[in-house]
Formats: sequence, C-alpha cells, structure tokens
Amino acid sequence: MTTPTTPESGTLTEERTDYRLDEGDHERFSHYADKEKIMEAMVNGTPVRALCGKVWVPSRDPKRFPVCPECKEIFESLPGE
Repeated sequence: MTTPTTPESGTLTEERTDYRLDEGDHERFSHYADKEKIMEAMVNGTPVRALCGKVWVPSRDPKRFPVCPECKEIFESLPGE
C-alpha cells in the first residue's frame, strides 16, 4: 500500500507485510492462532502467525499432531471470558 505524499515530507512511504515462513517445529506441532485467521488462511493459502510466533500456511489436519507447548502455555495464561 502506498501513502500519498505529504507536504511536510515530500516522500512516498510503501508498506508491505513480509511473510517469511518459519522453519522448524511447525511441522511437528499444531499451533494456536485466531480461528478466523486460520480459516481465511486455509481458504486463501496465506500465512498466519501462531501465538508462539511461528508463521505458517495451514494445510493439514491439526488433530494429527500434538499441540505446540509454547502456544498452549500462552493460551492458558490468557484471561478467560
């Protein structure tokens, strides 16, 4: 997205989201992330960020893998509704 020039700066600012898929444990664990974002990511094939910070494209059945211990710890520390 490009913002218009402002009289004060006279420069254009370009903002991008840099999706770099993380290597490592995301293949061995199921991760916690916002349910709506996961659904959108599965439909569109876009990356999503888990509570633990892992970035991945959801594409497999999470029930087949153990839950990421870091995601679980963060989720359990969140205030309940």
